[in-house]
Amino acid sequence: MSVLIYTESENGKFKKNAFEVASYAAEVAKQLGTTVTAISINCEENATLGTYGVSKVLQVNNDSLKDFNAKAYANTIIEAAKAEDAKVIITSSSTDAKYLAPLVSASLKAGYTPNVVATPESTSPFIVKRTTFSNKGFAFTEIKTDIKVIAVSNNSYGITENNTTASVEDFSVSLNDTDFSTKSVEVDKVVGKATIADAEIVVSGGRGLKGPENWGMIEELAEVLGAATACSKPVSDLGWRPHGEHVGQTGKPVASNLYIAIGISGAIQHLAGVSSSKTKVVINTDPEAPFFKAADYGIVGDAFEVVPQLIEKLKEFKAQNT
Repeated sequence: MSVLIYTESENGKFKKNAFEVASYAAEVAKQLGTTVTAISINCEENATLGTYGVSKVLQVNNDSLKDFNAKAYANTIIEAAKAEDAKVIITSSSTDAKYLAPLVSASLKAGYTPNVVATPESTSPFIVKRTTFSNKGFAFTEIKTDIKVIAVSNNSYGITENNTTASVEDFSVSLNDTDFSTKSVEVDKVVGKATIADAEIVVSGGRGLKGPENWGMIEELAEVLGAATACSKPVSDLGWRPHGEHVGQTGKPVASNLYIAIGISGAIQHLAGVSSSKTKVVINTDPEAPFFKAADYGIVGDAFEVVPQLIEKLKEFKAQNT
């Protein structure tokens, strides 16, 4: 009766959140006196999960699962949970996981708690801490069902090495046409850049940039920092940047270690979506911009003057320290 985790991957490689979920699960398994089993779909580096405390990997290689499909992926996890008699199932809080976890929960009649930020306060009763009210508060939730589904909030627990030898087993699933009743028509992926979900640092721009022709300095700052680029909703609505870069409550949530907002006033929906970031920096000409109240550090100034100077200083620092 192991703890079962779903490990997300892309192009045959695990995403950062897979290692965080594994690290979290290893501690939960320790509390429960059991081991961690991972379900991995079309990934080429399964044995690496042993570094983070996984004892067994159920390896699924299936061309029909090449693109994410919530129902098909959920049914794959459900079959693995039944095979392992898993009583605790853990996922990340990524967009994909938020689609599939409720399906897993409903099918297994399991209690589901998303946005969990710490290992269980206790296991009997089973109580977890999660964020609530758009990350403005915390709730301690008791899960009373026999089977429990937990979604770990991204970048909340961290990645911890816990070296274990992971056995890798092939695992086949029975999928049919009803599992693919919803199909992906088009997949738009960012290529060759750090992704918002995995990035430690995110550099984001708003309407204060005045137009798409000025986005070069955002990209240059991101390149110097090894960061992902993002934008506010009005920017993506105007077509200045792809919708895939829109962050906020109505876009992609951000839980980076450092979030730099340039020319973003800080609408409540945007702040709610980035509030999980550990350190927030804002650069804006308006000292009354709402973002200054939420930021850890703020610079009142013209982005077209501040950002080039910041880039220059960062380049100098890197040159002296590499």
